[in-house]
Amino acid sequence: MERTPLELYIHIPFCVRKCLYCDFLSAPGDRETKEAYMRALLAETEGRADGCREYQVTSVFVGGGTPSVVDPVWIERLLETVRRHFQVAGDAEITMEVNPGTVGPESLAAYRRAGINRLSIGLQSAREEELRALGRIHTWEQFAEAYGAAVKAGFHNINVDLMSALPGQTRGDFRETLEKVLALEPLPAHISVYSLIVEEGTPLYERQERGELILPDEDCERQMYRDTKKRLSAAGFSRYEISNYARPGYACRHNCGYWRRVDYIGLGLGAASLFRNVRFHNGRDLESYLRAPLGCREDVEVLTEAEQMEEFLFLGLRLVGGVSEERFRETFGRSLKEVYGPVIRKNRSDGLLRWRTDAADGGRYLALTERGLDLSNYVMSQFLFD
Repeated sequence: MERTPLELYIHIPFCVRKCLYCDFLSAPGDRETKEAYMRALLAETEGRADGCREYQVTSVFVGGGTPSVVDPVWIERLLETVRRHFQVAGDAEITMEVNPGTVGPESLAAYRRAGINRLSIGLQSAREEELRALGRIHTWEQFAEAYGAAVKAGFHNINVDLMSALPGQTRGDFRETLEKVLALEPLPAHISVYSLIVEEGTPLYERQERGELILPDEDCERQMYRDTKKRLSAAGFSRYEISNYARPGYACRHNCGYWRRVDYIGLGLGAASLFRNVRFHNGRDLESYLRAPLGCREDVEVLTEAEQMEEFLFLGLRLVGGVSEERFRETFGRSLKEVYGPVIRKNRSDGLLRWRTDAADGGRYLALTERGLDLSNYVMSQFLFD
């Protein structure tokens, strides 16, 4: 029997110190709290598997926080529990986020034993003053050491996370970071580049409110975006999503599944899920989660067909390859033109959308043009029903 694909996102909310821009569900924790959390997480992982018997796990993403701040033994036990209770594909992509300064040869060897085959290392910037401005705990040298240790441990699929439009950053500053990352040996398999968003409730937001935060203007931010695309393309990376670049064969399968609305289950504090067209998430209160990790689901929302269509376009158009006309028809029983004809015609006329034929599968896809990618939020908002 062919099983339905399923992705797992596993949240470990602990970090050494919360960064100044971070509004994620994360915080430092002592050893006792971390161990209590991991025991609860193992219990939830085992319990959630009962409703997924007809599914096959095609990807696992262990994120945070900084998962590498917990004892590596817990990571081994976690992945062992996943394999024991879920049907995991033999070629599943298993990613773990790590930060420089929290990994070494022993922990990296443990992650390899656990079956992790992809690492995502949070660099953000190669410039010391920018790292300090973000509240990062590491230096470029510590990142380079962690990267080298990961390669030596046998990791070949490594993503490097970068941020642009940082406080006080110039185009030249950002190019310096790009060049240092592209000088790594071997070259990373994947690079993610996100513009800084100053979120309410963060220390950076408070500084901005006081008029103390000097950020690049919109034109400079746009130039950094274009510099990224041009430089990474010249280095052999293809942009497959608005903010993500990969060498051939290394696009992140887990994230592609998310943008294509593959079912996923979130495990851990605050983790979100999309399962059988129902969205829900775990509660954010740590004590409640520790007491009852299987009893913490909140905001269960059964998506209407209209909401499913909105997500199909809003998420799928983030992919440079676009959304499949055939898959839309198979899913909803109607064509893209029947549902969104006027929106498609308008944005094609404006040079923001295009039809393309995929060389691999011969399918027809609706995709953003280069100009459309620059104005993606504007285009995608038009696919929302009133």
